[in-house]
Amino acid sequence: MSSIFLVSLIFVGISFLVSYTLKSKFATYSQMALRNGMSGREIAQKMLRDNGIYDVQVISVEGHLTDHYDPTNKTVNLSAEVYSGQSIAAAAVAAHECGHAVQHARSYQWLTLRSSLVPVVQFSSNIVQWILLAGILMIQIFPGLLLAGIALFALTTLFSFVTLPVELDASRRALAWLNTTNITVGEQHAKAKDALKWAAMTYVVAAIASLVTLIQYILIFLGGSRDRD
Repeated sequence: MSSIFLVSLIFVGISFLVSYTLKSKFATYSQMALRNGMSGREIAQKMLRDNGIYDVQVISVEGHLTDHYDPTNKTVNLSAEVYSGQSIAAAAVAAHECGHAVQHARSYQWLTLRSSLVPVVQFSSNIVQWILLAGILMIQIFPGLLLAGIALFALTTLFSFVTLPVELDASRRALAWLNTTNITVGEQHAKAKDALKWAAMTYVVAAIASLVTLIQYILIFLGGSRDRD
């Protein structure tokens, strides 16, 4: 149990550093205006049109770094600072979210798999921590409970790793399009790439942390099995 706490503490620290760096980068790049003066909304709409996508809406949503693509209603949701912003950060985020819309339109296999896992992960995430805790406390009398918790947690770990190619590919599509259209060029393009790199790092850290935690729970289960023998 103490080892899980230590590992969790380490990854909380790493996650904090990555998140802090990401917010710092975006704060800096949000102050750097694009040379062409396009807003995030205009960039998103142009990228969608350039990819032959006309059934996706670009809308503004509340919050900071709340930008996302919703495949259920085909909307690119941009935070107010990205939607109206005319900065490098706004361009990078808007293009990235449209990258997901392009994935959806092209039936990108990893996005399809990720979408199919969403309902299961939403269910498991609501109960998995309680099952794992109960399973650890009752491992000597009801080991199957911890095993069930491990199976549920494995689904969330799988989801984290399936998310990685989805996010990386969306950034790849975004950067390629930004470069081809000359919306970001030279130093501005390098900064857009840097912003998306740190955004991707949050997913990488989350996936690795989930895998390490899963291994820790498996070791606890195996240790409990040996104690019963």
